[in-house]
Amino acid sequence: MALAEDAPEVGNDAVTTFELDNGLELVVIEDHRAPVVTHMVWYRAGSADEPPGRSGIAHFLEHLLFKGTDTLAPGEFSATVAKQGGNDNAFTSYDFTAYFQRVAADRLDLMMQMEADRMVNLKLDEENVATERDVIIEERNSRVENNPNALFREQLNAAQYLNHRYGTPIIGWQNEMSQLTLEDAKEFYRTYYAPNDAIVVVAGDVNPEEVLALAEKHYGAIPANPDLPERVRTEEPRQMAARRLTMEDPRVPQPYVMRSYLAPERDSGAQEEAAALSILAEILGGGTTSLMAEKLQFDEQIAVQSAAWYDGMSLDETTFTLLVVPVPGVSLPEAEEAMDGVIETFMETGVDADQLERIKMQVRAAEIYARDDVNGLANRYGAALASSLTVEDVQNWPKVLQEVTAEDVMEAARNVFQPRNSVTGYLTRPDATADATATTETAQ
Repeated sequence: MALAEDAPEVGNDAVTTFELDNGLELVVIEDHRAPVVTHMVWYRAGSADEPPGRSGIAHFLEHLLFKGTDTLAPGEFSATVAKQGGNDNAFTSYDFTAYFQRVAADRLDLMMQMEADRMVNLKLDEENVATERDVIIEERNSRVENNPNALFREQLNAAQYLNHRYGTPIIGWQNEMSQLTLEDAKEFYRTYYAPNDAIVVVAGDVNPEEVLALAEKHYGAIPANPDLPERVRTEEPRQMAARRLTMEDPRVPQPYVMRSYLAPERDSGAQEEAAALSILAEILGGGTTSLMAEKLQFDEQIAVQSAAWYDGMSLDETTFTLLVVPVPGVSLPEAEEAMDGVIETFMETGVDADQLERIKMQVRAAEIYARDDVNGLANRYGAALASSLTVEDVQNWPKVLQEVTAEDVMEAARNVFQPRNSVTGYLTRPDATADATATTETAQ
């Protein structure tokens, strides 16, 4: 087995960056192993950039961008990609909206032509706005309203962020989604869909200078938006007390307890704390060898699932989350107490040196394997740049992770595990308490 220092270097992707005169950022990632390319356009505008009362407009506009332009009929964009043997899609997050195509490398010219076209020539009318508004409402019904887990996590998030837009669901609140208008869509489009608010990422079998020439040809003539607003968010007030909520739903298949803590995001040039929190999540709940799994699932056998996760890829303050799904007969308060016991023991005993090194090896291996996925690379760089990180931050990230010490992890844990910054939620069935009591009595 190779030692960590013998493993191939990570973070040395062949990346070239340019900036066009209109402010558009261009990132080219070379990978010549297959004659394919991923072309992505990232706009620094997500659901957290929406005006108050217009939740869901970023996601709504994402749908509307497939409705056609002056030269493309509705649906023709995706049909053209499919005819070239490729596929395309889009997604919206809190901090960005991204559009992508995966095609043969010699089709890049056409992809840029179409994507540049809809950056400036989107054609909307009342009819297609009304139709697509029904589509996104139905999407919310199927993915959220009919899913108690999604509803619960939406409520938990709203309790965590009282003032910041991260407390508003990306898809939008249903009562506001139904009120979105043609003018709302046009205003968001005019404001944010401009080259000086966009990052184009091209990854695959390409030459940087040739990609630059294509970008100049298709994107270069689009004027910048001189009125692009500064990216200012409402700030979350200082949280002064732990928050709790209980949600009952008869559709819940298995009750569980979840807790989130406010946590710092990855910051450009200062990623050390985020790296320590990433390692902490792996130590506590990153798999079957994590502390929560060993203690709660195998030693005490009171949980069927446990997990911890942290995603620092965020423009503003993010969260560190814990989850415990108890076995039947174990109440949620008992599961929460056991989860707290694992954290308390960890804070007393500290990081196991062997576990830390094992996790670092796993993280390093994952980083190396990730370089084999061109689509993943394009996503990694695009999401980072749209979240105010840099190419250098992305390339330094594996090294920063490997330099995390046991004390770094403990310091991060002490900072994040502050009860006053937490929200603890129970998702349960109305009859779950009675069921648990009956199971206990039967066992006696």
